[in-house]
Amino acid sequence: MPTPADMNPDDLARYSRQVRFDRIGEAGQARLLGARVAIVGCGALGSVAADQLVRAGVGMLRLIDRDFIELSNLQRQTLYDETDLADGLPKALAAARKLARINSSIQLDPQVGDVSAGTIERLCGGCDLLLDATDNLETRYLLNDFAVARGVPWVYGGCVAAEGVVLGVLPGKGPCLRCTWPEPPVSASLPTCETAGVLGPAAAIVASLQVIEALKILVGREDELAGLLAVDAWTGRLRQLMVRSGGRSAECPCCVGREFPFLRGHRGSATTVLCGRNAVQVRPATDQPIDLPTLARRLPGDASPRLSTHLLRFAVGGLTVTVFPDGRAIVQGTSDPAVARSTVARYVGA
Repeated sequence: MPTPADMNPDDLARYSRQVRFDRIGEAGQARLLGARVAIVGCGALGSVAADQLVRAGVGMLRLIDRDFIELSNLQRQTLYDETDLADGLPKALAAARKLARINSSIQLDPQVGDVSAGTIERLCGGCDLLLDATDNLETRYLLNDFAVARGVPWVYGGCVAAEGVVLGVLPGKGPCLRCTWPEPPVSASLPTCETAGVLGPAAAIVASLQVIEALKILVGREDELAGLLAVDAWTGRLRQLMVRSGGRSAECPCCVGREFPFLRGHRGSATTVLCGRNAVQVRPATDQPIDLPTLARRLPGDASPRLSTHLLRFAVGGLTVTVFPDGRAIVQGTSDPAVARSTVARYVGA
């Protein structure tokens, strides 16, 4: 583990204000410089978190994202600008380009890819901490399985509209995601950023709280984690919620029962490229039915939703999405499973 003696004069100058904070100090800063962090998702939360962690001096940052930059991203995804949009870069590469100009001493490892049961070891392995900046429940439960199975800390965060939640997870020492929510809720019943919107400042607050929890873990202040935090940026309300009285649930199937269905690929959506149709079918993570009329009401008006007894069809970004009552969706206009999954996650919530 790095020590203060390993820091050079430039380190001492760059991080001087942070070192003066007594919870970090020179010893904590040295630990940060030797840390390896993976950020899963480079959108609203990931942009803010990556910027702050690079400025804080985390030694290696792996940036994982499956998407390209769109015009609507610029309202809240603070690492990107109109030049990045015009260049058509994937988010991970655009983020790395920007971050390298902020702190050239940090090792950046951009990964353009989709985190799944088959890719998570390659994309997230070898890191000291995982920071969740994803846009769907399925990936979060997969991250939880992976983190608990490997004994790697991770920080959960989510933000929709003006509200968000944050939880630092220490496998074997405190509650995991499934201690708090044993089963994923029916995703189509939940609002998403595409259906309920999201405020840039709210995302920045949630990401900043995530980074603070991450810093506590990385500098060895795990006993000072805040637990489950809920914030409403519009009203200015911040609540610190008890999570199973601070301990693990005795009935947790993950951290107590050591069951990892999302990591094993037994749970989670599956995609199938439909031959000759330029379309991909996405199967949801749960078998619970979807209330199609409710979903139709949540969609943006320009999606032109068309609802029948047997299906809901709408159009977004040049794609046509057909959703069935059993939760299946067919995305027409692409043969790329990652694009199909991303579209379904944004608008349906799977």
